[in-house]
Amino acid sequence: MISSTRIFVLNNINLSPDASFEEAFSVASKKIKSSGINESDFQYGIYKKSIDARKKNGVKIVYSVSVSASVSEKVAEKLRGIGFSEVNIQSPIPVIGNEVMSAPPIVVGTGPAGLFAALLLAELGYKPTVLERGGSVKERKEAVAVFKRDRILDTETNIQFGAGGAGTFSDGKLITRIGDGFSSYVLSRFIEFGAPPEIAYLAKPHIGTDILSEIVDSMLKKIEQLGGRVLYHTAFLEPEVDSSGKLYSVKTTAGDLSAGALILATGHSARDTYQTLIKHGFSSEAKPFSVGIRIEHLTEDIDRAMYGDFAGHPNLGHAEYSLSHNTKVRGAYTFCMCPGGEVVAATSESSGVVTNGMSENSRSGKNSNSAVVVSVFKEDYGSTPIKAIDFQRKIEHAAFLAGGSNYSAPMITVGDFLSGRLSSEPTRISPTYMNGGGVTLARPESYLPGFVCDGLKNAITAFDNKISGFASADALLTGAETRTSAPIRILRDNEARTALGFDNVYPAGEGAGYAGGITSAAIDGLRSALALIARFKPVFCG
Repeated sequence: MISSTRIFVLNNINLSPDASFEEAFSVASKKIKSSGINESDFQYGIYKKSIDARKKNGVKIVYSVSVSASVSEKVAEKLRGIGFSEVNIQSPIPVIGNEVMSAPPIVVGTGPAGLFAALLLAELGYKPTVLERGGSVKERKEAVAVFKRDRILDTETNIQFGAGGAGTFSDGKLITRIGDGFSSYVLSRFIEFGAPPEIAYLAKPHIGTDILSEIVDSMLKKIEQLGGRVLYHTAFLEPEVDSSGKLYSVKTTAGDLSAGALILATGHSARDTYQTLIKHGFSSEAKPFSVGIRIEHLTEDIDRAMYGDFAGHPNLGHAEYSLSHNTKVRGAYTFCMCPGGEVVAATSESSGVVTNGMSENSRSGKNSNSAVVVSVFKEDYGSTPIKAIDFQRKIEHAAFLAGGSNYSAPMITVGDFLSGRLSSEPTRISPTYMNGGGVTLARPESYLPGFVCDGLKNAITAFDNKISGFASADALLTGAETRTSAPIRILRDNEARTALGFDNVYPAGEGAGYAGGITSAAIDGLRSALALIARFKPVFCG
């Protein structure tokens, strides 16, 4: 008996950077033919593409080739017998509930969790109202430009807040390690709205800020076309619930809004919202996070260190790294590596300095940068959610003072940091923060805790053994990097996905403490929307 189309994947096809996709297809085809399987109806594709740079003068591109076909179980067994594995790509299959809501659902936040939740709800007729405390994509770009040029910070529309959330003004990285079947669905939706098709198979997919911002804008407009509402410059203030814990309305800066349910996808920098939720009885817990600094090297130096003679090869792109170092006490690692990018001013609060990394799709910048961060445990700051927020704020304000109290960032060369000096101006490598004109020489000890500085020194030295030149004396360190993840988790019921003690409030995404990047946040938002849909139908009695 013939089944519906199935997908099988052959992994670990190692080829030279000069090889084409067709050569990878040929390897899979020869394997199939040698087993006596008729491949005439098979459709070949690239399922995954990664780079193995462990031997810098023997760099390989590693392909996984997919075969799509309607095959019998007998043929499927043969394919498995020659090394192919069957994959199951999931899409949301909503089961619509029977309960009637008093009003359409409200989604707080337009980061990936809120965006994907609201889009699914809109496509199924729920007409969600989406609240975004910041401005539109266009307004965000203007506000970021003003801050970079004039040092005038808009605390509601910036790199953290506004359409698309914090991930929009980064590298648009879509890497996830959660192994969720919805990952391919999320990538396919991004492609549908304008992302490069290759994100579907690259091992380290990225979109780039320039393209991602336009995708976000298109997705939000689609929600509106489907009957939803997107309210910019409208901050969530507090929930209104009845005696049973059921939410019926929310207070916002634009007035009270009736709500049949609420998806809270606030993002990791909504500190005022955290404080409000705790005040209103939401159960929460502090969680470990990391803080540190941004390191900058010349892009060509990283390419050469990792790819050797293959540096600059068009099939490789610019080199990326992901490094970790553990001691007996705590770990350190690189985070959000941006090839050909810039270090950006990412504070959302006055009198604070926060750094992040950003690059466009082309990754054509002269420098590559990455966060180097050290683990922070609950006992480091006092174990409560509010103390976790205070810990981050204290570092950001100290970095503001160290930079000169004008949003310049404190910077030091790696050579000076490791040797205990503060004497070297940037030379071969120019800083990119605020177009290079927004840095002030300062030692990290002036704004980072001692254990973080010690961890950074150990990590940078260790990473130099993995990537030659990582600890180059003229590499730059700019701080502070504090917004790696949410320092707090809003507790929820594992099955219903509702906040503990609340009947129809769904905390979701990175800000709620349940994700760690664009793709995982989008998936968490989807699953929260599916939980809402499984209970309620798109009919309102209000």
